[in-house]
Amino acid sequence: MNLFRLCGDLSHLVAIIILLLKIWKTRSCAGISGKSQALFAMVFCTRYLDLFFSFISLYNTSMKIIYISCSIGTCYLIFMKFKPTYDSNHDTFRVEFLLGPCVILALVLNHSFTVTEILWTFSIYLEAGAILPQLFMMSKTGEAETITSSWWWFDGLLSDVGMVDGLILPKIPGTRIQIEKGSTKTLPWTWSEQIAQIIHFSPFSS
Repeated sequence: MNLFRLCGDLSHLVAIIILLLKIWKTRSCAGISGKSQALFAMVFCTRYLDLFFSFISLYNTSMKIIYISCSIGTCYLIFMKFKPTYDSNHDTFRVEFLLGPCVILALVLNHSFTVTEILWTFSIYLEAGAILPQLFMMSKTGEAETITSSWWWFDGLLSDVGMVDGLILPKIPGTRIQIEKGSTKTLPWTWSEQIAQIIHFSPFSS
């Protein structure tokens, strides 16, 4: 565990807490794309399947459980508890056009052709585009709430830190990147995913 990875995890955790508190305090999910949150839940559920058969550290396991629980909890608040406040009329991004290419890429470009590796790789591709429904929704409404933007800013910070962790540190002598399952190999498509996320989040990272 390096400092950049820790900062990335904490920034993402802060983003999740901000979003959950916003929904719970206002009793509303207005301005939030349920499709984006569902995609993020899918990202974490497919990425962290190794929870059932691999243990790296207490910190690692705890963060995975928190990410999965919070993402599913967010979907519950949007689609069930506060469903009357969910703006489905503007949340109309065609997610099948995102899921299809991610599935194909995961089957073609992966570290090894096993179920867990394909799902992990799928989550990498999907994470790069999971924010698109939120972007599409905001382009239709023409506005972004302050708290929603704060969530976006902290999630964007995760991408910036991830870029440093994934691209810069491995170039420095004496350092190495560690990705899921303890691998020390930096995969080219993880770079592409970080770059795509930074582009998506850049309007709210400045």
